[in-house]
Amino acid sequence: MSKIDLNCDLGESFGAYRIGMDEEVIPYVTSANVACGFHGGDPMVMARTVKLCRENRVHIGAHPGLPDLMGFGRRNMTLKPEEAKAYVQYQIGALKAFCDGAGLRLNHVKPHGALYNMAGKDYDLARAVCEAVRAVDKTLVLLALSGSQMIRAAEDTGLPYASEVFADRGYQADGSLVPRTMPGAMIEDEDYAVGRVIRMAKEGTVTAVDGTEISIQADSVCVHGDSPKALAFVQRIRGALEKAGVEVQAF
Repeated sequence: MSKIDLNCDLGESFGAYRIGMDEEVIPYVTSANVACGFHGGDPMVMARTVKLCRENRVHIGAHPGLPDLMGFGRRNMTLKPEEAKAYVQYQIGALKAFCDGAGLRLNHVKPHGALYNMAGKDYDLARAVCEAVRAVDKTLVLLALSGSQMIRAAEDTGLPYASEVFADRGYQADGSLVPRTMPGAMIEDEDYAVGRVIRMAKEGTVTAVDGTEISIQADSVCVHGDSPKALAFVQRIRGALEKAGVEVQAF
């Protein structure tokens, strides 16, 4: 039987601002990527999200981003590898403190937004991310885009990794995600998105925006929890995977 993890980016609210449908979505996922304060999240939100994960037996991962709260971590920045390493290490440490306090193990690390996309193409940046993860705990799993430079860097540094695919994001012919500023970046048709997830999980392929067929490794599929239809979407995906004989299980 095929197996796949179902992950969601959570804990991205901060202060008086609520982002996402964390409480509603979390019962349907197996892994949560928790914001660490740079692009979203704050100490109270981190504590609350860790508690929520504990109650739902969901694996916890750190979701470090660029220091860009105003831009939600989605704007590119110019930074040196040593800066990226320090930023990522700092954020992992912050979330790990809350996990330790709750008696839970931090399971993985998934970069957020612009950091994720930049490191997916820039090997030096990707290696800096991997070195930051190893500096905290070399057993942490790097969750990264299938076929990206982050996967290559994880292999080179001996870091365990899981390859991620996206339910609602468009792919370019090189396997990278279509930038959010371009047409085709977001998949709006839920039926199409669900069917595509099944194909990625069972066949290991996805169709790019230009029609190219891309081979991918689907260890985990990301569903976003910040849209109005997030709950219905994640319910549909999980139900469709199970109906298709794909076991939904944390990596």
